[in-house]
Amino acid sequence: MSLRNQLMVVGVFSVAMGYLESSVVVYMREILYPGGFTFPLAPIPEKLAVTELFREAATLIMLAGIAYVNGKNLTERFAWFIYSFAIWDIFYYLFLKLLLNWPDSLLTWDILFLIPVTWTGPVIGPIIVSLLMILLALVILRISRIKEKYRFPLQAQILMFAGAGIVFVSFIADYSRFILEHYSLKELWSLPSQKALYDLSLQYMPAHFPWVVFGAGAVLLLLSAIVAARK
Repeated sequence: MSLRNQLMVVGVFSVAMGYLESSVVVYMREILYPGGFTFPLAPIPEKLAVTELFREAATLIMLAGIAYVNGKNLTERFAWFIYSFAIWDIFYYLFLKLLLNWPDSLLTWDILFLIPVTWTGPVIGPIIVSLLMILLALVILRISRIKEKYRFPLQAQILMFAGAGIVFVSFIADYSRFILEHYSLKELWSLPSQKALYDLSLQYMPAHFPWVVFGAGAVLLLLSAIVAARK
């Protein structure tokens, strides 16, 4: 199969996953937020919370599966994973807009992920990262078709992991700040149960997104793609 056809097939799969993901959110918001999603978060039954965590893990496993069967080596499989992840994420928000007319704008805050901790931020944040992931994936896949034994350059790897780490910090920064205003790290480790932390999370209101930190991470991701292409 040509790379163009492969990109199309994996893209269609990822778009379908994006719709599946958004449809689950439609059901959950009908149950938990009949008046529309907003902060602070509504209490969520334990069964739903556990199901949601495992659903997110299952989504990652599905994306890893499609990456494994399409890639010939670790580098290509990584590229297919971030490509499918990015397509899925972009269309997830697109379908939410079509189904729920949400988000109101690209600056609307959302719960982005729950593993390993809660990620929050404006919707435009993950969309920018997804576009950069698509760019990086296309660079890797294109070169790997030209050069059979292509290896992702070490310099590009360093830039990519550094950028991804910084972006991750930007997404967990505001929620972590809120939690650490109430508990120290030592207290968090010694909490007898998670109920106190869960009850506290229901009071969380987004306050500040670290755009400078996020921007630095995004620039490093872009440089990673540029270095990979030039090498």
